[in-house]
Amino acid sequence: MEWFKKAKEGLVPQRKKELPDGLWVKCDSCGEIIYRKELDKDLWVCSKCDHHFRIRSKDYINLIVDDGEVEEYDADLAASDPLGFKDSKRYPDRIKASQKKVNLRDAIVAGIAKIDGKEVSFAVMDFGFIGGSMGSVVGEKVARTIERSLERRVPLVIVSCSGGARMQEGILSLMQMAKTSALLAKLYDQNIPYISVLTNPTTAGVMASYASLGDVIIAEPKALLGFAGPRVIQQTIKQDLPPGFQSSEFFLEHGFLDIISHRKDLKRSISLILQYLS
Repeated sequence: MEWFKKAKEGLVPQRKKELPDGLWVKCDSCGEIIYRKELDKDLWVCSKCDHHFRIRSKDYINLIVDDGEVEEYDADLAASDPLGFKDSKRYPDRIKASQKKVNLRDAIVAGIAKIDGKEVSFAVMDFGFIGGSMGSVVGEKVARTIERSLERRVPLVIVSCSGGARMQEGILSLMQMAKTSALLAKLYDQNIPYISVLTNPTTAGVMASYASLGDVIIAEPKALLGFAGPRVIQQTIKQDLPPGFQSSEFFLEHGFLDIISHRKDLKRSISLILQYLS
């Protein structure tokens, strides 16, 4: 009965082939599995549902600025620990971990750049650094970006992506709201254009200050915008919120935004506005 000992064809278990980590990405919106290289080619926008993935500050620089080059200023500024703050870890340790993770000193890159040949004072936030939170360094770099716009009399462009003020710096973080807003009032008095670009998310202290004070406000599709989160608002007012509340589309419908721009059209949209305002 030798045939009982033979393995039947097709029943021999096969070892499952493992895919390399990071080769495929799952869309947060529709669940589509997307080849990473294709996603990168499409500017990190889902080809099925048009979901805009969150991208880094360097990606926005490459997307918006001529030749992807910014003459960076104040790159050496770094946060101190004025309150000796500690939650699950010490604040200085959190700063060092974020600096190593994103290769930036803080949550913003600022300097002088050109968009279709037009010189601008430019800044872009990076959510990868403690959620793009606004501490003293971010506030100071935004303030200096506005001052460069005033000194050179060139338009101001700021790309925001933030969870809000940095709690580890307490009132010092909240003070940046007043400082940046006051400087933007000077910019307005001098008739120098300011274009504010809102990405997902732009919330809390950043939204309540310089992000919402643009002469023209642009947002990416379906970005989360607002001061507090929808759950906090719903619990506070004890009412159901409208569908799509705090999305770019909701804000556009209610007059807060001027334009919703697809990521592939973002540079062109900014360039056309700069031409018009100049």
